[in-house]
Amino acid sequence: MLVLFETAAGYAVFKLLNEKKLQKAENLYDDFESPGKASKIVKLKHFQKFEDMTEALSAATAAVEGKMSKTLKKVMKKLVASDAQEELAVSDAKLGNIIKDKYELPCVSNSAIHELMRCIRSQMESLITGLPQKGIMAMSLGLAHSLSRYKLKFSPDKVDTMIVQAISLLDDLDKELNNYTMRAREWYGWHFPELGKLITDNLAYAKSVKLMGDRTTAATTDFSDILPEEVEQEVKDAAEISMGTEISEEDLENIIYLCDQVIDITEYRNQLYDYLKNRMVAIAPNVTVLVGELVGARLIAHAGSLMNLAKHPSSTVQILGAEKALFRALKTKKDTPKYGLIYHASLVGHSSTKLKGKISRMLASKTSLAIRVDALGEDTNADLGLEHRAKLELRLKALEEGKSKRISGTGKAKAKWDKYENKSQIRTYDSLADSTIEPVAKKRKMKDEENNTPSKVKEETEDEPVKKKKKKQSTDDSMNISQESIGSPNGHGDGSEKKKKKKKKIKDSD
Repeated sequence: MLVLFETAAGYAVFKLLNEKKLQKAENLYDDFESPGKASKIVKLKHFQKFEDMTEALSAATAAVEGKMSKTLKKVMKKLVASDAQEELAVSDAKLGNIIKDKYELPCVSNSAIHELMRCIRSQMESLITGLPQKGIMAMSLGLAHSLSRYKLKFSPDKVDTMIVQAISLLDDLDKELNNYTMRAREWYGWHFPELGKLITDNLAYAKSVKLMGDRTTAATTDFSDILPEEVEQEVKDAAEISMGTEISEEDLENIIYLCDQVIDITEYRNQLYDYLKNRMVAIAPNVTVLVGELVGARLIAHAGSLMNLAKHPSSTVQILGAEKALFRALKTKKDTPKYGLIYHASLVGHSSTKLKGKISRMLASKTSLAIRVDALGEDTNADLGLEHRAKLELRLKALEEGKSKRISGTGKAKAKWDKYENKSQIRTYDSLADSTIEPVAKKRKMKDEENNTPSKVKEETEDEPVKKKKKKQSTDDSMNISQESIGSPNGHGDGSEKKKKKKKKIKDSD
């Protein structure tokens, strides 16, 4: 069995003299305690030395990527020509498969082979002749530096590091600017307290203090390059009647020096923001279109790199930055947060309070797609981001309008309009409308009493009891009374006629 051993100086091929030793790999290190014992187990057959560091680097990178370098191909050709039927022990299984497919040479890679490689490395100086220890150490160190430099040069995360550092520095500058500006306002406020309310912009405040100095010189100072005319006049008027205390020249010098720091940091902050904006447009154009430069950079910085961010699902992108709130909600069994860093995006900010959660979910889904396109795609345009942003804006507009724009029963159905027909209408003039006297109601016509007389009551038989007759008479009387009252012109019947009719009915019944 042959053993392919890789070193920083070149490729070495050893002949395994006793293959039975591999069966007891646990005690194999005992046979490599000394150079003499090691020479009885393996013997150097061929050594292919690297000509320079470039060749060593190409061989190392090829081994990392699972490929064969030119130097290794030369070694394999010699082995195939001399020992075509021998087995080859290889440390890397992928490399063994490549050699087996290309040269039809059986390769072996297992735990016993790995233990044999470690034992050969421990006695490498004695087994490989012609290589001093200092030379091997220098070659190993040079190859390690070259390989690290090569990996850093072609790393996919190397550009993301610039964005992560820039956004972190930008946040630090904002904090320092706030502290410096607050200190300058409080410090100079003892001398001119009215200036803080008149000038709200921090940069304009610092420039005004630096230009004016003592408030007594405000009347003769020209603020036209810093402030508008109205504000400038207000500052000059307030300086004459200011209630502030007097200030010494030494204190004023320190305040002016602090204002210089505020101005310098603000200018550097603007320059850094422009740099970050250009880097984000170059690296992640689609993400920049969807969520903006600052939010996109914070998402990349929070995930560590653009590649790591591309591995996150959209649900993670939505709540990225709200981990404390998420775990607290899970622990207390309450509602989980709806948004994290993506809350500061312009689309979420423009939406109403009720729609922020829905818009953040839709924006996160589109952003996750844009991140993967930027990280893994070959195109550098922002067509996908522009398309997704247009869809999100239309969806947001539809959600905010709600049912106010719906004309028909369903929002999808088209509105139906009635056809317009020009119908001529002829209207006559109503002369009664000119009179202001109220119209008199028409009187009801009098009806004859004969028409209103009640019908004759049927005579009852004598066999029926008297009580029933009386009840019927009472009902008939009530009917007669109502009819007579209706029929009479005054609404009341004649009393004498009623009494006569009652007496007559009683006689007939008897």
